[in-house]
Amino acid sequence: MKNEVAEILKRNQLSITESRRKILELFRLTNGALAHADIETKTGEHFDRVTIYRTLQTFVEKGIIHTIPTVDNSVLYALCKDQCSEGHHHDNHVHFICDDCGTAYCLENISIPEVKLPAGFKQSQTDVLVSGVCDKCS
Repeated sequence: MKNEVAEILKRNQLSITESRRKILELFRLTNGALAHADIETKTGEHFDRVTIYRTLQTFVEKGIIHTIPTVDNSVLYALCKDQCSEGHHHDNHVHFICDDCGTAYCLENISIPEVKLPAGFKQSQTDVLVSGVCDKCS
């Protein structure tokens, strides 16, 4: 795991710091998405909030993780697939959040349909969030 994490950081021209390594390891071990607060409690380390925030922003910018908006205007983060790169996210899929357990899932096999915008409008990102009950809770 450590070698894979180091390779991801090197491939994205990021120095291998303890916070980046631990946070990326956590994402690789997690099935689903993480909130900022999850990272604070689950890394087993005490990283300050600013370090976590900056690490998450760097990972988003480099195409390592992507954001998932929620209905309460908070943000969740999930690992990107290999085709994402700096400034080019290809996470064109639906996100699902379970009303019972709160787990967020990337539904990779369900693509977001193309949205036809009026003339003069430029799309930068489309997010589709579905809420309901996951297969583990139903």
